Amino acid sequence: MKKSDLSEFEIQDQEFKLRIKRDVPGRAAAPAAPASVAAAPVPVAAAPAAAPAPLAADPNMKVITSPMVGTFYSTPSPDSPNFVAVGSPVKADSVVCIIEAMKVMNEIQSELSGTIVECLVASGTSVEFGQPLFRVKVG
Repeated sequence: MKKSDLSEFEIQDQEFKLRIKRDVPGRAAAPAAPASVAAAPVPVAAAPAAAPAPLAADPNMKVITSPMVGTFYSTPSPDSPNFVAVGSPVKADSVVCIIEAMKVMNEIQSELSGTIVECLVASGTSVEFGQPLFRVKVG
């Protein structure tokens, strides 16, 4: 982790989940440097960040976020239909997308039951940990 300058790593499959987190004392300024390098994706993330204003007004609107860094895919294969689309009902543990991280395809499951209102990420794009992926109307 030191060699790659990682502070956190998570991997999960069907039977196993591993999360490693490293405290780096005195490195509060170091994470700001990669954030400034990633300035181009920030405006893209700013659009979904503007969307939570209606979320605050409607307590039934929730967000499914990315549990990891990787590449977002809305389909299991290029010629397959999307896991979910706007208007699709989802249940807790329904697969909503795949995030590829380190050549591993990770199925991402909804933790909510409700209806997909909006997909916030285009298939094939990179996502960050905690980035909103879908808006869901629960209840």
